[in-house]
Amino acid sequence: MSLLSGLSSDIKQYLTITGNYWVFTLTDGALRMLVVLHFHQLGYSPLQIALLFLFYEIFGVITNLVGGWLGAVIGLNRTMQLGLGLQIIALSMLLVPNHWLTVGWVMCAQAVSGIAKDLNKMSAKSSIKLLVPSGAESTLYRWVALLTGSKNTLKGAGFFLGGTLLSLYGFQGAVLFMLGLLIVACLISLMTLSKKLGLSNSKPTFKQLFAKRSAINYLSAARLFLFASRDIWFVVALPVYLSTTLSWDFWQVGSLLASWLISYGGIQALTPRLTGLGLPSTPDGISAFYWALTLAVTPALMAAALYFNLHTSYAVFIGLALFGLFFSVNSSIHSYLIVSYADKTQVAMDVGFYYMANAGGRLLGTVLSGYLYQCYGLASCLALSSIFILFAAILSTALPTLSSNKPSVLLTD
Repeated sequence: MSLLSGLSSDIKQYLTITGNYWVFTLTDGALRMLVVLHFHQLGYSPLQIALLFLFYEIFGVITNLVGGWLGAVIGLNRTMQLGLGLQIIALSMLLVPNHWLTVGWVMCAQAVSGIAKDLNKMSAKSSIKLLVPSGAESTLYRWVALLTGSKNTLKGAGFFLGGTLLSLYGFQGAVLFMLGLLIVACLISLMTLSKKLGLSNSKPTFKQLFAKRSAINYLSAARLFLFASRDIWFVVALPVYLSTTLSWDFWQVGSLLASWLISYGGIQALTPRLTGLGLPSTPDGISAFYWALTLAVTPALMAAALYFNLHTSYAVFIGLALFGLFFSVNSSIHSYLIVSYADKTQVAMDVGFYYMANAGGRLLGTVLSGYLYQCYGLASCLALSSIFILFAAILSTALPTLSSNKPSVLLTD
């Protein structure tokens, strides 16, 4: 306690924001795994499971667009608390008898959860930008990588938690456990977060949501294809493949995907060291281009191995590891670049616009994951994943390089 009392108010706010974000991310990852495995157990097809997340992703797109404007108007502390409150409502909607858990009802609950998740994420990442001094690019890069990596590590832990709780206590018991965690986080947030956090000095107009510099537009488009390339095979196709083709138990599926995300998050935290080997200390558009090209090779090779039936189990596991390594670096570079390009006077709106594209990519990938797997198998998901990554690489060539003029305000996520 004496150590905490000696910290500055900004650091205390950062710790509160980070703790809030961590708890939310843990429960969000657990809920994702619960829904996939529980409804597969109830006999839902891969496409039906994908549709359960349709509203989650659609409302995530809308929330990221509007949420940045809302955060500038009412303050990021309120949008963060609103996110927690909505997630509590979403979980409560799932505490009904199994015969009430229709596709429509679960889709509505997932819609509320999608709004909650993106309000929380946008608020957390935009808030941290305000705590880092201007011009401290190396520090900025490290902090963005650490925050992003820790978030994904905890989301992976959430996958493990979801699979384990489902095996031990069933669907409703798992939901009750997560509900308790969120209520505690919400109470702490209400007591400790600054009420002036993120409030804009001027009232932004709604038109400003779409008036972005070309660098933000191109980066957002690249982000859309990058995350579509992951979710097109990772969200529905892979868990169902492991459960049906390889006959894995729920806890085994949850453990593997959790381990992948935890490792993925750890690599993201180390990205500044990985990208600094023989390169400039901070990445630019060229960095994003070459790392995307490297990533595109992995799903292409996995698809070929599955199509020609060449050691398919080894191809999936080795490919999953390599994809996690290269994808984590790509994601971390993007996370740094959006923060770098964002205007400090409208950080919430710039970051919100970027995460709108991120959510759009997840939406596209989720729907295609269920459809392609059900109709054509995992190899087709992986082949299109590689094509999407190539689109992201091409878009990255339009991003500023270290030798070109970059925005005058370079801050953090």
